[in-house]
Amino acid sequence: MLATNSSALIVPAQPAATNAGPPPIFQEAPKPLIYIRDWRVLAMWALVLLALVIAAYFLWRWWRKKVEIPPAPVPAHVRARRKLEQALALISDPKAFSTAVSGAIREYLEERFDFHAPDRTTEEFLYELQGTMLLTREQKASLVDFLASCDLIKFARYEPTETELRGLYNSALQLVNETEPRVVPGQPPTVPPPPLEPQPAASETSSTAP
Repeated sequence: MLATNSSALIVPAQPAATNAGPPPIFQEAPKPLIYIRDWRVLAMWALVLLALVIAAYFLWRWWRKKVEIPPAPVPAHVRARRKLEQALALISDPKAFSTAVSGAIREYLEERFDFHAPDRTTEEFLYELQGTMLLTREQKASLVDFLASCDLIKFARYEPTETELRGLYNSALQLVNETEPRVVPGQPPTVPPPPLEPQPAASETSSTAP
């Protein structure tokens, strides 16, 4: 047996030196500030935004209509001339033509002089006409002949010539030209159109042909 010294110390072997640091600590990644877990919340906000845009659009349209200046009304004499010109397209139908021209004059006189013309018979209208001072004696006489001729065509089945119908047009147009306001606020001065030249009827031209 080998002699051993019991008092000797056994020094354990030192571990090899390493440069490894402390083990890494894994942390949870930071979450965003706004985290939407349900897509329905996003859809709700989108609908709210769409409703606000639509409300703003209609509010803008309402404000725009409020600040817009309405167009100036068309004067009564201008509308009467337009209706008389439109009646010329019916000159081949005497009854329709006479109805159109008499209606245009009645409506014009009601608006221009506050006559209750459209809803009255010719006799009632002529009775009111005699007491007014808004028309001259010549204008009253011309209007009486005009309305009587129109009633003759409409109710008595009178067949006038084209020359007679154009005479009714000229008589109505002359009355409008003579009674229109001379100065219309907001409107440029209007030049009355010239009356139509009477054209010979078809029967007259055929009779003069060789």
